[in-house]
Amino acid sequence: MSDSTPTQIRLDHYPTDIPGDDAWTVTHEPAPVLADEQIEVDVQLVSIDPGMKGWITPMRSYMPPIEPGDVMRSFSIGPVTRTASERFQVGDVVTGFLGVQTTAVVDARAVRPCDVSVTPMELHLGVLGMTGFTGYFGMLDIGRPEAGHTVVVSAASGAVGSVAAQVAKRSGARVVGIAGGPDKCAYLVDELGLDAAVDYKSTELSIADQLAAATPNGIDVYFDNVGGEILEAVLQRINDHARIVLCGGISGYDDMAGAAGPAGYMKLVTTSSSMQGFTMKDYFHRIPEAFADLSAWVADGSLRHREHIIDGIERFPEALRMLFSGQNHGKLLLRP
Repeated sequence: MSDSTPTQIRLDHYPTDIPGDDAWTVTHEPAPVLADEQIEVDVQLVSIDPGMKGWITPMRSYMPPIEPGDVMRSFSIGPVTRTASERFQVGDVVTGFLGVQTTAVVDARAVRPCDVSVTPMELHLGVLGMTGFTGYFGMLDIGRPEAGHTVVVSAASGAVGSVAAQVAKRSGARVVGIAGGPDKCAYLVDELGLDAAVDYKSTELSIADQLAAATPNGIDVYFDNVGGEILEAVLQRINDHARIVLCGGISGYDDMAGAAGPAGYMKLVTTSSSMQGFTMKDYFHRIPEAFADLSAWVADGSLRHREHIIDGIERFPEALRMLFSGQNHGKLLLRP
């Protein structure tokens, strides 16, 4: 734990689009006295996730929005530095909603322990954390890929998409990843072992033309992280009884209140297909199942991952914007 006064990033006001620097207030407030069952955590890594935009949008969602003046919500990780609970000892590493701050005081019952003696701390916020679990359950429980299927994953080089794509590949399916730029597309094929990649930033070929070339037998499963134009293009290529997994819609996060559905949704009717959304709150009780599989695959080298770490808590606004411009390469983390 730092000797300096803890630092917090607080929401100043609800932004109308992608938040700028003025949406946040930096405060320096001492940690409070611990109440029973509370622990103090030295926050060493903060997860930067697209879902944060929803948490600062005042509308009904799977979690209530944070209020202006509150510390920004985030999954974070770090060692316990003080404890008023028998659940944890000083030095134990925990993860949970610790917030974007250098020191967190939370209920010990609201966090999970992490064994960092085997796997690095950053993996517990990425491939072995909520983003990894999201890709795992969304693909296996809702996508249900099989050998011979064609599976398409958008934002496939990101933290959730890269896990979803590799999980589908393990099933024997043909997997096509969508990402922005030649470097990310090369990563999908050369590093993750996907069968093809679609570059949504290409100025030479449209997304529809690239999808047609990459999915000659149509699409059986689509794991959607972006919505918008890409979802509409995919809908035109789905096979009978296709399954579309709605994980996110980052293309519309700059105007969540005005987000519109896909123009081609009637394809769901004509192909007897399904489109299902989900969040991790549906699967909290099954986290040990996902952790066991994902950690085994990481250990044997068959599940690839990469992390992009930004240093300095004051860079949180910049880091969050990186997600929406596609500047990050892998799981985006902030080291306060």
